[in-house]
Amino acid sequence: MPRVKSSRNGPSKSPTPQGKSGFVRIISGQWRGRKLPVRDVEGLRPTTDRVKETIFNWLAPHVRGTRCLDLFAGSGGLGLEALSRYAEQVTLIEMDRGAAEQIKKNLTTLGSSQGLVIQADAVSWLLGPATPFDLVFLDPPFRRELLPQVCELLEQRGWLAPDALIYLEREKEMADLPLPTSWQLLKDKQAGQVCYQLYLRDINNDAAV
Repeated sequence: MPRVKSSRNGPSKSPTPQGKSGFVRIISGQWRGRKLPVRDVEGLRPTTDRVKETIFNWLAPHVRGTRCLDLFAGSGGLGLEALSRYAEQVTLIEMDRGAAEQIKKNLTTLGSSQGLVIQADAVSWLLGPATPFDLVFLDPPFRRELLPQVCELLEQRGWLAPDALIYLEREKEMADLPLPTSWQLLKDKQAGQVCYQLYLRDINNDAAV
């Protein structure tokens, strides 16, 4: 896969008021402009359109034809955006049953058979049999200290292709996040209390172990 040139968690967004539906908007690709319902789940924090646009500008040449993993899918916004931009296949992992069912319904609405939704705990799922992914989205619930363990499992258990791209979204105050030495930082930006970054897995990096 071509390389990119170098250049979720703080306070959670308040959940949608009880009884009301939220929406996630697809910003580009084959389903551009489509709005899809989001289940009202406490702590669910969909990536904003502004941040999502930045992410996919970074990824623009690298989504088509890739195998993607949206590990903390939530609303499914990142995984659905990747599918809209012609990812070959997207696996969406979401622990909340209601949120997972809503993503499945949204895939049916879009007429897509290339999204696989799995209702599971992300850490437990990563302990199972691995298949390498080209692109991974990591946007876990904030302040639960999930990222160090998740990043280690992705690297050590064979979930990443040799030149995989990893998008990571985290709370600003998580400054000393230990990451695999083979992960090379390509892009880094902050919006309010949220930091979002793009890494390349470079197994040829001299520092890699």
